[in-house]
Amino acid sequence: MSSIKSIAIVGGTHGNELTGIHLIQSLEKSHVTQFADTFDFTYVIANQPAVARNIRFVDVDLNRQFTIDNLASTDTSFGESNIAKMLNQQLGPKQHSKTDLVIDIHNTTAAMGATLILLEDSPFYRNMGGYLKAHMPSANILLEDEISYLEHPYLCTIGQRGIMLELGAQPQGVSRMDVFLQCTEMLEHILAYCDLYNQNTQPQQPEFTAFRLLDVVKFPLDEDNQVAGLVHESLLDRDYDKVEVGAPIFRMFDGTEVFHTGDQAIYPHFINEAAYKASKVAFASALKFKW
Repeated sequence: MSSIKSIAIVGGTHGNELTGIHLIQSLEKSHVTQFADTFDFTYVIANQPAVARNIRFVDVDLNRQFTIDNLASTDTSFGESNIAKMLNQQLGPKQHSKTDLVIDIHNTTAAMGATLILLEDSPFYRNMGGYLKAHMPSANILLEDEISYLEHPYLCTIGQRGIMLELGAQPQGVSRMDVFLQCTEMLEHILAYCDLYNQNTQPQQPEFTAFRLLDVVKFPLDEDNQVAGLVHESLLDRDYDKVEVGAPIFRMFDGTEVFHTGDQAIYPHFINEAAYKASKVAFASALKFKW
């Protein structure tokens, strides 16, 4: 693959996730990154109408509008669909992008720590994950390769390469300095990796632990399609911890328990993510593997 010269750093894809917004505002004013002269940076506050109102989105989730079909559509009904098309023109276009790497910064209300989300199993991404893990052992590496890179609907896929930084736990519409510092550390390591990649001097990373997305798990519902129970208390604030077959995953409001009935252990994450309440998603599950 070609070297990395142009990098877009994006925040505010969701208007109430503030770490990326504050980081970009800081970078625009001070260029504090040591790589300011190494790469051609573009800084983007993606969903400015939502940022102004401190809400996730105005009409529809911007981070689900970047499918190839959606970007080609002439439908102008939803504000975020129009923003997606403008961003695709600015940074893309998807499939033939002028931007070598898009780094999209997100917050989660779940206790996921600093998580690097990668969308493709390739040497470039694999070594990026290994480099980050080696220099920031507390970081989690999450691989979502259940579909191909270009099939994903995420903003970062309008770049030739794209990644997401997911940081939490942080409440919506609130900023925490510890989370901000985690984000800046993560970003510096990723930029350092890209610099080494360009020089063809990045070391081959040894095997490391990562997680691969398996499924999304919804809350149990009653006959009226209302939530009938909550994530079991033993799982709370324990993103990426192992849940064995037969372990409880929900406690119903009547006190009974619901157990994990799969054929293998899972590693929940995005546990109780506030943004997923409307879709009744309780958490996402993953498998742990050596990459």
